[in-house]
Amino acid sequence: MTDRPLAQVAYANHDRRWRDNVYVYAVLSRRSHGLSIGINLNPDKACNFDCIYCEVDRKTPPRIRDVDLDRLRDELDVVLAAAADGRLFTVPPLDHVPVDRRAVRDIAFSGDGEPTTCPRFDEAVQVAADARRRAGLHDAKLVLITDACYLTKSKVRAGLEILDRNNGEIWAKLDAGTEDYYRLVNRPNVPLQHVLDNILDAARARPVIIQSLWMRVHGRPPPNEEIVAYCDRLADLLARGARFSLIQTYTIARPTPEPYATPLADGELDAIADVVRARLPVAVETYYATGA
Repeated sequence: MTDRPLAQVAYANHDRRWRDNVYVYAVLSRRSHGLSIGINLNPDKACNFDCIYCEVDRKTPPRIRDVDLDRLRDELDVVLAAAADGRLFTVPPLDHVPVDRRAVRDIAFSGDGEPTTCPRFDEAVQVAADARRRAGLHDAKLVLITDACYLTKSKVRAGLEILDRNNGEIWAKLDAGTEDYYRLVNRPNVPLQHVLDNILDAARARPVIIQSLWMRVHGRPPPNEEIVAYCDRLADLLARGARFSLIQTYTIARPTPEPYATPLADGELDAIADVVRARLPVAVETYYATGA
């Protein structure tokens, strides 16, 4: 037996709890290609998007609403130490992580909402940068997984500058090319142009990764016209000075709150990736519903 069936257990479970932690957790991530240490700056579960594919349980009341940076620092140090000495991999689902994928690939701001809405975002990024240094994780990245709606806020800009100094990456969400499809899948509180403007602002300052989740909605994959419009949006940003280091093209891998949002088949996702590769001068990676 290869490690792939075992790894699927960990890929399919992104539980944001580890012991009694409030803010820090660990997952085996498709897009990180290994172990990702997550930081949840939204324990209140507040988000400005209401994506039809988001697996966050918003029905259960949150245990805590504020971010305590001292506790965040302590939790992060403990989890990084547990990853280093192997204790992290003694309990499910991380006991299914293959040995060759147990190195920390990144420390990622993700969690139960939009990280950049945290009023102490810049301070939290500094906490993560300091923990990364203390743990000697020189090759690990600091990653911001974001819906890109608040990248021009002053405290967010300050946090992005800290990311830049600490092997950081911005993974900016773009799941649509048209306003109608964007509203269908993301159910946002801002227009698509606002997201595009924020991506442009960030991507002029440093290369940005675009993260795009495609799915079947009511049994139908995204129409080809939508994929072309999406490519046109990104091409326009490139023409205006944006830099993209990668486009992540992926699909649903875990249960969704809306049963009509379902994964694409591998071939359907490959077809989308082929269109993107043909129309944009940017590397594309695909991540299938089955994980690794």
